[in-house]
Amino acid sequence: MDKSAAPTILCIEDEQFISDLYTRALSKAGYEVTVESDGVRGLELAKSNRFDIILLDLMVPNITGTEILTALRAEVPDLKAKIIITTNLEQHEEVRGQLERQADGYVIKANVTPRELTELLQTL
Repeated sequence: MDKSAAPTILCIEDEQFISDLYTRALSKAGYEVTVESDGVRGLELAKSNRFDIILLDLMVPNITGTEILTALRAEVPDLKAKIIITTNLEQHEEVRGQLERQADGYVIKANVTPRELTELLQTL
């Protein structure tokens, strides 16, 4: 991450309450946060390769987070962003394992506070 500028986060999340929580906590911690609730628009923003971190919900409108992750890995081989999956879906172990191999982190939203998320991102 560029230490001279605030680290940038793209939050692809369709639940307003959650995106507001994340935005408040992350902005307070010095991150510049962009929120997109639509999966297709989120994918286009992510492809711009201008973010340091992408928080990717698996269930967003118009395209799934899994499809976004797959497209980013296939279409943007030099993607600089760390991708963190954020979900409340219970995944079969095999599916979760596949996602974790493609992503840089995996967070169950119900199990992590905004502060804990901020602390996790600071370790990236």
